[in-house]
Amino acid sequence: MVEMNRFCPVAISFLLLAGVVAGGDLPVVPGKRLKLVWSDEFNGNRLDAKKWNVLPEAPRKGGWWSPRAVQLDGQGNLEITTFEQAGKFYTGAVNTRGKFQQAFGYFEARMKFQRQPGFWSAFWMTCDTVGRVGDEGRDGTEIDIIEKPWRDDRVQFTLHWDGYGKAHRSAGHKIAVPGVMRGFHSVGLLWTPESYAFFVDGKELWRTKAGGVSQVPEYLIFSSEVGTWGGDIRQAQLPDRFLVDYVRVYELTDAL
Repeated sequence: MVEMNRFCPVAISFLLLAGVVAGGDLPVVPGKRLKLVWSDEFNGNRLDAKKWNVLPEAPRKGGWWSPRAVQLDGQGNLEITTFEQAGKFYTGAVNTRGKFQQAFGYFEARMKFQRQPGFWSAFWMTCDTVGRVGDEGRDGTEIDIIEKPWRDDRVQFTLHWDGYGKAHRSAGHKIAVPGVMRGFHSVGLLWTPESYAFFVDGKELWRTKAGGVSQVPEYLIFSSEVGTWGGDIRQAQLPDRFLVDYVRVYELTDAL
């Protein structure tokens, strides 16, 4: 387990502006420092098209992804809404493909999960080579930093590699995080060439080398998806929302 670094609010604001570190709790990596290299605070009223792609309307799992489900709420959050229209269930996704990709570092977002059944929210990463077979996950791994299909305290971290066909392999870890359904929570991935470490609210909950660890740059995704893993959406009182307050990406650089 790694030690966490805690900052006072004034220091956090200064360091964010300086591009050094940000957030309340960050991993301390011996011999390294965290340098902020990319972020979005989701301020304003329009999603930054220079940073994000909004996925087009298309079938996805048990529902549809639609740009109509994605917006900023005007209160500093990315909002992905799940709703029903004409008997179909819609939700949405955004990604940074072709706009931002990175291998290794610390990837953190602060989010508030959905309340209704029948769909799940996720913060994850992938790349165009994830379907390659033969070098395990080193040539590309789907890294599910967090998946939240349940309405209780359980969360899940998952890795997928060697495509999604017969050669597909995966590893995952399910754990209860008391109070995770109340309010906002920070979720993070510390990705080094040797391992992945998954965090919620500054606490490391899983460390693994499964799949051999991806060595290639990957892009970010926030999404909600309709499916029975999350329960029966016909029982949901819609619309319901998945909110993201911020996302911040840090490089691991040599300590001065």
